[in-house]
Parts: sequence; structure tokens; C-alpha cells
Amino acid sequence: MPIHLAAAALALAITVPANAQTAGPFTLSSKEVAAGKQIPLAQVFGGMGCTGKNVSPSLAWHGAPAATRSFAVTMYDPDAPTGSGWWHWVVYNIPGNVSALAAGAGDPAKKLLAPGTAQGNTDFGAPGYGGPCPPVGDKPHRYVFTVFALKVDKIDVPANATAAAIGFNIHANAIAKATFTALYGR
Repeated sequence: MPIHLAAAALALAITVPANAQTAGPFTLSSKEVAAGKQIPLAQVFGGMGCTGKNVSPSLAWHGAPAATRSFAVTMYDPDAPTGSGWWHWVVYNIPGNVSALAAGAGDPAKKLLAPGTAQGNTDFGAPGYGGPCPPVGDKPHRYVFTVFALKVDKIDVPANATAAAIGFNIHANAIAKATFTALYGR
């Protein structure tokens, strides 16, 4: 390797912050919902013509950057016939030492989230998990589950903030994300 290239490589290695390193890839998984597969009826919305149980799936993540101070989780349907998709779940201000959400944590009445964690309003009009319920006859919709590693302890939004406003703040503070997509149609 020519000396000038070796010096440039060394300079680049020195400028990469140590906290940009992770123990492995940043990943997200669920015991109930499998990437690329049909979402089970237990996680489907119970209403609007759908007969699911509306139980949020468990989620677990691994390999977040060392600089992570908090997390946010979203579930979004880009195929909803709204012109802007549909927000099914928005959870934020998850403490940086948390690496999982229990099944059912999307029900605010169950109080299964870590202290300080908040759930934003979804497109159903209230905080908490709202499962899939696409129109009958549509092709199966994609449901994108994402965990964001954030560089701040908390994002500061009003309790009644929209999913879009929360999403703006999540993206402004994200240092990494892990995602998977599952399907549901009827």
C-alpha cells in the first residue's frame, strides 16, 4: 500500500469515534411476529371489522451503539390507503438500559413499560398499540417494525403529539435503527 494511502487510512481510523462501534449488528426480533410472514390473529386489531385480540407483540433488540441513551419503537403501514400510511404504534423515551418490550406492553392500562417510557397517539386517535386491519380485498399490507437508538435521554414532545411529530423528533436524534417487516391481509 502506498504511504499516502496508509496515512489516509490511519487518519480515518483515528477520527472514527470509539462509541460508533457495536458488539455486533443492531437487530430487532419478535417471538410472535416473524419477518416476511403473516402477522398472527393475536396481534391483529379488534374492531373496524377485524376480529383480532390487539395484543402488541414482544420485541427484543441487540447490538445498539454504545452512545445510545434511549430508544423508540414504531410500527407503520406504508400501504394504508390514506396517502400517508398509518401509524399503528409509537413508543418513545425507552431508557437506554432496556432491550425489550413484553407482549401486551402496547396496552397503556397494563403498565408494562419501563418508568418514563411514553406511547404516542397513533392513527387510531389514542396512545397504545393498534394492530393491523387493512381493507378487505387489499393485497397484504406491509407492517414495518423499527427500533431507533437515540442520542438523547428523552425526546421532548407534548403528551398529545401526533405520530408524525414524534417521528420527526425520533429521526432528528437517531444514531442507528433496526427493522423488520411482516404482512397482514384479509
